[in-house]
Amino acid sequence: MTEGAGFVAGDLPDELTAAEAGMWQAFRNGTVYDLSSGDAVVDDPHGGHPWGPERSVRARIVAWLLLDGPPALAGRVSSLKLTGVRITDTLDLSGGTVQPYVELRGCRFDEEVRLPEARFTTLRLVECAVPRLEAARVHTEGDLHLPRCRFRHGVRLTDAHIGTDLLLNQAVVHRDRSGRSIAADGLTVGQDLQAELLESHGELSLRAAQVGVSLSLRGATLDNPYSRYALNAPQLTVERTLYLTPAGVGSPLLSGTTPARGTRIQPFECRGGLRLDDGRFGDAVDLERARFVLTDDQALSMRRVQTPELRFLGDAPQSGQVLLSGARIVNLVDRAASWPGPGSLHMGGFTYENLVPRGPFPLTRRLDWVAAATAEYNPEPYERLATVLREAGEDEDAREVLLAKQRRRRETLPPAGKIWGYVQDWTVAYGYRPGRAAVWMAVLWAAGTLAFAHADHPPINHDGHPDWNPALFTLDLLLPVIDLGQVGQWQLRGAWQWLAAVMILLGWILATTVAAGATRLLRRG
Repeated sequence: MTEGAGFVAGDLPDELTAAEAGMWQAFRNGTVYDLSSGDAVVDDPHGGHPWGPERSVRARIVAWLLLDGPPALAGRVSSLKLTGVRITDTLDLSGGTVQPYVELRGCRFDEEVRLPEARFTTLRLVECAVPRLEAARVHTEGDLHLPRCRFRHGVRLTDAHIGTDLLLNQAVVHRDRSGRSIAADGLTVGQDLQAELLESHGELSLRAAQVGVSLSLRGATLDNPYSRYALNAPQLTVERTLYLTPAGVGSPLLSGTTPARGTRIQPFECRGGLRLDDGRFGDAVDLERARFVLTDDQALSMRRVQTPELRFLGDAPQSGQVLLSGARIVNLVDRAASWPGPGSLHMGGFTYENLVPRGPFPLTRRLDWVAAATAEYNPEPYERLATVLREAGEDEDAREVLLAKQRRRRETLPPAGKIWGYVQDWTVAYGYRPGRAAVWMAVLWAAGTLAFAHADHPPINHDGHPDWNPALFTLDLLLPVIDLGQVGQWQLRGAWQWLAAVMILLGWILATTVAAGATRLLRRG
């Protein structure tokens, strides 16, 4: 136990217990008041071992010190630094202004802590057991630290203003009566919000929250089987990066660094819906190795999100939906295995400028990705992908995507349209493979030349006619509009007449499909 130096009995109110008197003097001296026993089991604030009167102080006395405490001893700065202390009753600092520095470590609160509209310089509760923290509109000039704390009935930080950092690392928070574990709608954090290895049992609500630097949920587990969302954060603004990525368990390394070899890695896991709709992220949204366990009516929703980079590198959800409708991304970093299958992906209005695949992501899989997002035919995802590929210099792949778009469109047409679509596909691949026209023309020309070489061909005008040339005759049949002076000079009968008619028809079909394909290419250009 650390007692304050210079103890004078006359300085103390008469109503204080021995434990409170020691706390009072340590406050004036600015020193740590430590009532822990040295036994880790006994000192565990989350354990069941009772702490008696020798380790207990009343919440009213703590509030007295913080709101209207005695002056510091000469040459000292008053502060409340408690370790291993039990605070009985409800600590209520509502609306108060707390000037002293406050740091409580390994303490146990019997009742909730009430801080609505209170003002602090810095407040640190480290590894404390707190039934509930009620801190709506609390204001701190510096940090609010709550690492390794456990809250049995939730935390409320609605419209709170944190001057620098908010730390919730390794905290365990259970839901309140409304189903929320942490209610922090409208929260403003000046610098970082770190909630690494957080355990949230209920809805973590960050609607319209603002974070000045980065928001880290590395290694966090968000579990909410009670309602729709495990993380409900529409209109969230993060000036730098949102991290939903793994963390090293037990690693002494600083946040964001690579864990040492052999360190156990815990991924970010969300058991319940996640909503980031209309969010703004200055650098990136990082989903490296993230896991999502969704029911059929839940979703990973990032509709209308705006960020320079989306790292969609987690495990593909086995059920539920992935919603990216209206999102605007510059760099899409993804893996083929991260995307869900047909019917579970929605990308209407989703725009991105660059594709940065991690690992193999062949064009066939990329086309499956687009098809999965369009249960009904929608040209937009195909055109976006083709544009991105063309701007990256992948012209051949871009043509393949546009060809896939036409084939998908064909399935929506009536029978006549489908037949015409198949003709265009077989002949010139809707204009995206114009070389096919020359191949078809050569095949038909060669076949016709061989056939008509054996045809009976009496001339129409016996007085003057050109020499019979089956190659020129076939070419004259195949080329519409152009007259080579052969067809009108010879008279065919029977099957040869029908063959000539078929050649004329095939020539017109080939010419029409070439024209349709050329028109499509010109419109695209």
